[in-house]
Amino acid sequence: MTSSNTSESTVHPYVREMAMIHQVFRRESRLLAELVQEVSPGDTARARVLAEHWRQYAVGLHAHHTGEDEMLWPVLLPHLDLDAEQVLAMEVQHRELSDGITRVQGSMDRWVAHARTDDRDEVADALRLHRRQLCDHLDEEERSVMPLVALHVNEEQWRKVGERGLAETPRNRLMIALGAILEDTSPHEREEFLARLPVAARVLWRLLGRRQYRRETARIRGRAAV
Repeated sequence: MTSSNTSESTVHPYVREMAMIHQVFRRESRLLAELVQEVSPGDTARARVLAEHWRQYAVGLHAHHTGEDEMLWPVLLPHLDLDAEQVLAMEVQHRELSDGITRVQGSMDRWVAHARTDDRDEVADALRLHRRQLCDHLDEEERSVMPLVALHVNEEQWRKVGERGLAETPRNRLMIALGAILEDTSPHEREEFLARLPVAARVLWRLLGRRQYRRETARIRGRAAV
């Protein structure tokens, strides 16, 4: 149950982009477990490539969750009564996921040193557990919390959350981050998402970004994104 003090002037935010970002973490967590499991024993060079990709993924997920905890939930909670429990549960799940990331990192550090089979299997198992916990969290957030955000958070507040995430993305990774978001979108979603970007960003994506993203995915996956 929610309170009835929502401003009639609220412009509902474009919360669909949250599901697009979540899809990046769903996809990459799945691919990481699969790619780690495929690494040949002793192939430390390949292990280092995937360990760095994991690091980038973990940094991005941490920034995403921190942005919600610090920028989104404080704006949303004052509008809620009983539904506040659902938002507070998100904060608890973020802490649990952070603990899981720490466990994966410990296994990853051991594996990278020598790329032993038993260490590789431990990393892959830890990644699969992480992904199950992550997907449960993301599914619950999209099902229970994003409708509350759409109802109670205005467009300006939502924009500030996005700006926080953008500011925490290194400039040389911006086109890679954009490609990751666009990879699994429908043609309509892709067109709508790009239309919300500055003209300069759209031009940069078409001229350089797509090629940069294909090179990155080919390096990580051994194949380019379609």
